Amino acid sequence: MNIHVVKSKLHNVTVTEANLSYVGSITIDEDLMEVADIFEHEKVQVVNNNNGERIETYVIKGKRGSGIICLNGAAARKAVVGDVVIIITYAIIPYNEAKNHKPTFVFPDTLTNKLLK
Repeated sequence: MNIHVVKSKLHNVTVTEANLSYVGSITIDEDLMEVADIFEHEKVQVVNNNNGERIETYVIKGKRGSGIICLNGAAARKAVVGDVVIIITYAIIPYNEAKNHKPTFVFPDTLTNKLLK
């Protein structure tokens, strides 16, 4: 048997852009992706703390060090610039491995989306 678990999470990052005129996805600063073990084109869940919206989309790599968190396409209707969101990835792993699984949680500075030192 397999079980769905949280693989990683960017906790409380701020939406810096919302681009309705794009095909879809969420653009995330490459530094944030790297530290949170998020891959380009990986499916993510985006939870908006300001309005309660929850959406699923995929990731596009953003400029490293930019702090960009940009909802694109239809997802841009689910948040506005300044909203605080949580970005979550999941994995499917064997049940016996789930007991020892340790997800990666990243808590960047919410105002700048930069990694805290």
